[in-house]
Amino acid sequence: MMTLKDINALCRKVKCASRDLAIADKAVKDRALAAMARALISNASYMIRENRKDVALARRKGLSRAMIDRLTLTGPRIADMAKSLSQIAGLKDPVGKVTEAIKRPNGLIIKKVRVPIGVILIIYESRPNVTSDCIGLCLKSSNALILRGGSEALRSNSAIFGVLNRVAVRYGLPADCMAMIKDTDRRIVDGLLVQEGLIDLVIPRGGESLIREVTKKSRIPVIKHYKGICHTYVDSSADLKMAEEICMNAKVQKPGVCNAMETMLVHRKVAGKFLPAVIRRLRLAGVEIRGCDTTRRIAAGVKKASEKDWHTEYLDLILSVKVVGGIDEAIAHIMKYGSYHSDAIITGDRKAAEKFLREVDSACVYVNASTRFTDGGMFGKGAEMGISTDKIHARGPMGLEELTSYKYVILGSGQIRK
Repeated sequence: MMTLKDINALCRKVKCASRDLAIADKAVKDRALAAMARALISNASYMIRENRKDVALARRKGLSRAMIDRLTLTGPRIADMAKSLSQIAGLKDPVGKVTEAIKRPNGLIIKKVRVPIGVILIIYESRPNVTSDCIGLCLKSSNALILRGGSEALRSNSAIFGVLNRVAVRYGLPADCMAMIKDTDRRIVDGLLVQEGLIDLVIPRGGESLIREVTKKSRIPVIKHYKGICHTYVDSSADLKMAEEICMNAKVQKPGVCNAMETMLVHRKVAGKFLPAVIRRLRLAGVEIRGCDTTRRIAAGVKKASEKDWHTEYLDLILSVKVVGGIDEAIAHIMKYGSYHSDAIITGDRKAAEKFLREVDSACVYVNASTRFTDGGMFGKGAEMGISTDKIHARGPMGLEELTSYKYVILGSGQIRK
């Protein structure tokens, strides 16, 4: 096991490299990222072989179907990882961007300029693509990074990291600008979380228990995403066929992710017509329905939803359903049980849409679209570091701009304060 001294020494190396990375030439970073994308494709068979070892072990341990799906690497998934790196390389570099400039009456020119955060620690579970996404976003935004993945994906993460790290060094990026902790002892995380001054930001990606534990122990600022209890509200004026397609997509297309719908709210005026059809389709897709008393009267065989269900992020083919009296009740339900992640209204009423957008205080609020679009790639960011449900610094999908801070640059010509 790594000692606290070992952890400190590693963090010092990465911190030192972060200073060189902060001033790295934009063209060098982009060439390295493009080469990394090609390297993922050319090394796909190697990474899949390593991933199969992780998947086999996960099955022996009895991990859930959703967890194994998130863990599994395939050719198309690696191609998507490569595509994300290519897209990141093609995005505008946020470092050095002047976001504001003013000239004071005394002649001082004051500019607000984007700068890297420094060293970012990413603690994550099960999804190997997080390794390449985080490397791509951090390097493009000139942030050094330390990766600490879950033990269930150790071989997969190590393979991806090894391929990308070799390319980064070959293309002239600082040798220690990224590091991966391969020791799976949980006490290592405790040691990392006290490295204030060397690590500038912690981003945990995983279950709610992991994120709460990291937040409790960290001496370093943490950007959090506790859970994704996402709602879709079907209003009385909704196009019910469109609503059905959106709800099916939001629940079934990929149920084990944080932007999947966990609760469907339906206006009582359309519940009798809408619920039988959509519940029939959901059941055919393998979804278990847990509903309020009104839902159970409309659709036979629905399990009664408990108070706990409204608070639950299932990450599985389970859906809570509630019939509501109108938009005010729907919004009240979302604000009581939601997680400030992603919520949608399906409506043909412009005023209802505007009210929902104004009053639902979530990171992403939708009108007539699936919550599954809450994703860095879908938002044109190439990838994401995570989806923040915090309100300070970053909110929603975290891309390049969210991985920068700013400094003030002041240009004078001899001014002194009187």
